[in-house]
Amino acid sequence: MKNIFIKMATITATSAALSVAIAAGANNPAQAIEFNFNWQGDAGYSAIGSFSYDEATAPKIISESGSGATNFLQSLNVSFLDPSKNLLGTYNTVNGGVSQSDFFAFNFDTSTQKLSGPFDVAGGTGVIGEYFFQGTIGDSLFLRQDIDQKSSFRTLDQNSGFIQVSKVPEPTSLLGLLAFGMLGVGSTLKKKQASC
Repeated sequence: MKNIFIKMATITATSAALSVAIAAGANNPAQAIEFNFNWQGDAGYSAIGSFSYDEATAPKIISESGSGATNFLQSLNVSFLDPSKNLLGTYNTVNGGVSQSDFFAFNFDTSTQKLSGPFDVAGGTGVIGEYFFQGTIGDSLFLRQDIDQKSSFRTLDQNSGFIQVSKVPEPTSLLGLLAFGMLGVGSTLKKKQASC
């Protein structure tokens, strides 16, 4: 009797996981892809963020700048931390395909999955004291704090222009792994039941 319940539970869990994975894929016609990035300055300041774009329509090189509607980027946010890992500020530079910053500069190679060229993200909304990245990937990247929204700022930290980028796993991939994991759990339960 226990064996029947274990089989039913295994089949139900596996079917539910597969149904959710299929439904998520069918209800998501846009092929949004998301990346995380992180930066570590020489003096201990750091930044973490993410950005996304529609994988189906993006060109090999995504190049965005200035405020207003972006060409391909759907979102970009960044948070800055001091050397003690206290949050200094969080900014949604691009939200819903619209840049909030006149100073925004972003370049990403979709095939190599690397940032390149001018990089200026965060702030840019007219608030004195906001934090921002400024510089060139592969040359020098500076973490700065605005003083007067015109030309005065103070540099808090910098590095050699290195910023790490990693792809966020797709939800349907994770659901598929969950489904396969459930098959493994069912198989393990079967073996344990058989040995009892």
